[in-house]
Amino acid sequence: MELWKKSLKEISELIDAKEIKPSEVVEAFIKRTEEVEPKINSYITFLGEKALEDAKRKDEELVKKENRGKLFGIPVAIKDNIITKDIKTTCASKILENFVPPYNATVIEKLESEDFILTGKTNLDEFAMGSSTENSAFFTTKNPWDLERVPGGSSGGSAAVVSAGLVPVALGSDTGGSIRQPASFCGVVGFKPTYGRVSRYGLVAFASSLDQIGTFSRTVEDTAILMNVISGKDDKDSTSSDREVPDFTQFIGKDIKGIRIGIPKEFFPETLDKEIKEIILNSAKQLEKDGAELVEISLPTSKYSIEAYYIIAPSEASSNLARYDGVRYGYRAEDYKDLEEMYSKTRDRGFGAEVKRRIMLGTYALSSGYYDAYYLKAQKVRTLIYLEFMDAFKKVDLILTPTTPDVAFKIGEKTDNPIEMYLSDIFTVSVNMAGLPAISVPAGFKNSLPVGLQLIGKPFDEGTVLQVADRFEKINNYNFKFPNL
Repeated sequence: MELWKKSLKEISELIDAKEIKPSEVVEAFIKRTEEVEPKINSYITFLGEKALEDAKRKDEELVKKENRGKLFGIPVAIKDNIITKDIKTTCASKILENFVPPYNATVIEKLESEDFILTGKTNLDEFAMGSSTENSAFFTTKNPWDLERVPGGSSGGSAAVVSAGLVPVALGSDTGGSIRQPASFCGVVGFKPTYGRVSRYGLVAFASSLDQIGTFSRTVEDTAILMNVISGKDDKDSTSSDREVPDFTQFIGKDIKGIRIGIPKEFFPETLDKEIKEIILNSAKQLEKDGAELVEISLPTSKYSIEAYYIIAPSEASSNLARYDGVRYGYRAEDYKDLEEMYSKTRDRGFGAEVKRRIMLGTYALSSGYYDAYYLKAQKVRTLIYLEFMDAFKKVDLILTPTTPDVAFKIGEKTDNPIEMYLSDIFTVSVNMAGLPAISVPAGFKNSLPVGLQLIGKPFDEGTVLQVADRFEKINNYNFKFPNL
């Protein structure tokens, strides 16, 4: 029995039946990690020994403890921009290279209350700024399907660990597609909830009005289980919603008869790769055969989403990253004459090129004389995008699009062309601009590389997104294909 190939649900059932112990589960994933991790470089901090100690304690609890958590004995990897008490949280940046937080993010507390086991902190683009994980200050993570290609970003490490079978599930963050795009590139399920559904307390801020913690898994059902754990109101996060959290697993296994799925023509332009287009439209037809109704819709303002996003996100970043000045925590330059020089040298040496680029873009957009011309206009476009989605949802229950315009690109292919890199998020950023829930599920392969299908839902209607995604998964079963490592 190859435990590393099992889903969260399957492992939970085996533990509950006392057919296996948590330590056996962790040992299986550690062994897999030792074999594969040197090839893909997905972890910044691997906690194998600590995970095994936690698992052995849970072996004893398996006998004594009757009320076990939903994630009892389940190994979970966490993106390294989510705060973990007494465990390094670097954001893949030299400026936080040795930062050890004194508290946990709310999602970590929720996972702990359900008896999870932390396996480590995964690699990302520095401060979650990027689409390839090449912007990490430490190393580039590789795509498990092709080691010469990127895993996507910014949550590339979390996508890679699930894709390669190093953990059954992982957490990431999504600001403009940073969960869904790497999920597509790595052939796993990536879910971004509605803005406010999951607390952001303890998520190191990039763009506060866009950031959202979400999940990676092999199955949609595992996503639903994880969402049940991490969702809900948090008094520490004023933007978290007090909407009632349904049992997301209730949507698993339901039929999709009568569900109206919108196909927006703007997401299928003439320039879209023909093979990607064919895979996604064939996927839509499969859902239609299964009882869904396809409706052509139009989202014309969505074509401006990339431009508006790359004004709003850097503007918020320039404000959020002002706190890294070498005074309170993190790296501090040693050779300086006065306070001003300490600030400038610390930030110059501590931040990477992409982070500096976005800070400068954002500072410019917010500066006197340019605020109205850029930032204010971008926010007006954002409102139009949201209203357009809401209008579309009067006609349909769900919207179906490609997750990315193409499969994973080669390492180094787009590093000298930031605009081309930014365009890899062209189908995902509008979802963050409107604060909607969306999922990427494996839909097929092009040249032996995974292709993702994106399903976008109404605000706080994660249930319908999971329902249709689960049905699609059961029709195709792409999610249990593993890369040959």
